[in-house]
Amino acid sequence: MTELHWKTATELAGLMRSGELSSREVVQAHLDRIDATNGTLNAIVTLTAEQALADADAADTAQANGEPLGVLHGLPVAHKDLADTAGVLTTHGSPLMADNVPTADALVVERAKKAGAISIGKSNTPEFGAGSQTFNEVFGATANPYDPGRTCGGSSGGAAVALAAGMVPLADGSDFGGSLRNPASFCNVVGFRPSPGRVPAYPKADAWTYLSTEGPMARTVEDVALLLSAQAGPDLRSPIALETTGSAFRPPLADPDAGLRVAWAPDLGGLPIHADVRSALASVPGVFEDLGHHVTEDVPDLSGAFEMFDTLRAWSFALGLGGLMDKHRDQMKETLIWNVERGRNLTIEQHHAASAAKERLYQRVVDFFSRYDVLLCPVVQVPPFPVETEYITEIDGHEMTSYIEWMRACTDVTVMNAPAISVPAGFTEDGLPIGLQIVGPPRGDQRVLQVAHQFEQATRVGERRPSI
Repeated sequence: MTELHWKTATELAGLMRSGELSSREVVQAHLDRIDATNGTLNAIVTLTAEQALADADAADTAQANGEPLGVLHGLPVAHKDLADTAGVLTTHGSPLMADNVPTADALVVERAKKAGAISIGKSNTPEFGAGSQTFNEVFGATANPYDPGRTCGGSSGGAAVALAAGMVPLADGSDFGGSLRNPASFCNVVGFRPSPGRVPAYPKADAWTYLSTEGPMARTVEDVALLLSAQAGPDLRSPIALETTGSAFRPPLADPDAGLRVAWAPDLGGLPIHADVRSALASVPGVFEDLGHHVTEDVPDLSGAFEMFDTLRAWSFALGLGGLMDKHRDQMKETLIWNVERGRNLTIEQHHAASAAKERLYQRVVDFFSRYDVLLCPVVQVPPFPVETEYITEIDGHEMTSYIEWMRACTDVTVMNAPAISVPAGFTEDGLPIGLQIVGPPRGDQRVLQVAHQFEQATRVGERRPSI
């Protein structure tokens, strides 16, 4: 029998509903796994073991009494340390919030609990979620389970590692410029950036922005869909929330239509891509052709995407963190200060240019997806790098102009305003994971999940486990 901590959330849910397993058994198995591996990896930074076991007992009692069970009944979940958790330390990876204990849950946490999930603790994140490398002064760095000397990516890095190491079957995260997709690629798990508004966020500093979204992570696409079914759905506190209820995404996932029109963009329009990433993804077009789809090398016109993302991101940081920087500049990392100051120095002309570019790009994206059903491209431009390296400064001979430019394979997709998933696709020769990014048309979340699930089942790359 597969060890409990390696079973999928869908399998565990079925075993609990049939009475073959109790929630306490499932939660205890994952607590044991955390005890065995977290000292090396540092993925779960605040552990709520006692409360988790008490909640598991309550879930078992509810089932024994015949009470209605939620879709996540009895399943352990980790919450990103950016999401408020009532009565549980929530630091945002910042010394300024090292003692912060919220009095209310964030909406994504509230919905997980309502669906019956058992919170097992908080997963590590970089300071205020800035950067695709998970480290901070409060808890330190999180290591990659496939090579603890390498980074796990970020900013949902703790979540990805907890999943990859079997500490939890489900985890939530958030994605601005790749924070669900990048660590999923680096850790051989699945991270889904849903359509903006699909998973409403509250509280949120800039409630109208579509750049930052919350979403699910797991080891399989089906489990991602399961968590999404609890996270998705309208909420009046989010002005961009979509009306479709979460039940629309509940597994099982059907196969996509045969003969899909698939666009393959191996460098997403000319981005520098490390040779190891190219090699790991070289078989992707053939896999889709063998599945009966029509693959054409093509890419949407993403001209101006990075400049637009850079401007809008800087504005967002100035809005959300400017006040804190004014009071505590000496306690914030340099890249955060850079972001805030960049936002404050923007001119009205730059705002106008970014807004106009956003509209033009969106219409080009809509036109592109009138010709194609999905877009395939790399998630990352480099394989996992040394954990001591804060960010990449050069790729394939091309110097990066800022600390976020090495993530353009994700950020250029962010501004497309479309759903995108990272699904395990291959490994480098030295055993480091590489993911494939599957992008769908705006609001085409179901199609993305179906195509990702079909690819996952055809390749089985995600079944490879770390040796830790």
